[in-house]
Amino acid sequence: MLKIGVIGCGAIGAQICRAIDSGAINAKLTAIYDRSDKHCEMLLESLKIRPVVSLPAELIKNADIVVECASQAAVGEHGLCVLNGGKDLMIMSVGALMDQKLLDDLVNSAKSNNCKIYIPSGAISGIDGLRSAKIASIDRVEISTIKNPKGLEGAPFMIENNIDPYSFQKKTMIFNGNAKEAVKAFPANVNVAASLSLAGIGFEKTRVKVFVDPKISRNIHEIRVEGDFGNFTSRIENIPSKDNPRTSLLAALSAIATLKKITEPLQIGT
Repeated sequence: MLKIGVIGCGAIGAQICRAIDSGAINAKLTAIYDRSDKHCEMLLESLKIRPVVSLPAELIKNADIVVECASQAAVGEHGLCVLNGGKDLMIMSVGALMDQKLLDDLVNSAKSNNCKIYIPSGAISGIDGLRSAKIASIDRVEISTIKNPKGLEGAPFMIENNIDPYSFQKKTMIFNGNAKEAVKAFPANVNVAASLSLAGIGFEKTRVKVFVDPKISRNIHEIRVEGDFGNFTSRIENIPSKDNPRTSLLAALSAIATLKKITEPLQIGT
């Protein structure tokens, strides 16, 4: 049975752990780690079979695959340790891979140690189509993200530009740039842009618009892809996580679906 270790016990990490604990994923949750003891304690109370709470080094040693649900910094801090230890790695904080050196180092380590790096689709759809379209040629990838003010609280872009997300009375565009800029500006809000960039035409060519809309309660992502294959559009209206409005419920569900796919013999989709 696949042994899973989870780094980061916030909204996404906790939901993944509960899915393993319930049997929705045919695997064993061997260990968890979070810098917050409170997060670990709250999670353990919700589980029937309690994993070990351990430091990352020990967690990595006792797992077959390590799921990162903590932060972009955690990817840089622990990612190579996981792969150099011969273990597979799932990354949720995809924006960390904007660092080309880190990405190259992770991929090279995975190759050298015969490991896999998994990046779930996150809070969007259309990744399968984008990967297929890339086999031919893609001219343009654009994503517009629309969030309630709660979903943009604390973003570096909002703080640095002294923008109060609650000051807007209607839908307003607050950012227009490429994915490289967007990931820096909204590290906890637009990991979907990073996933699109990796699957498509890169961080500098992928266009990102961010809107604040006080009248919506869902996180909305609108994607448009154009290329030799034709074009497609995708619109997703996500229910925010009840534990963290900056992320969507679908983000955790995509990680659960990816882990299920790893453990099941029937593979569907590109």
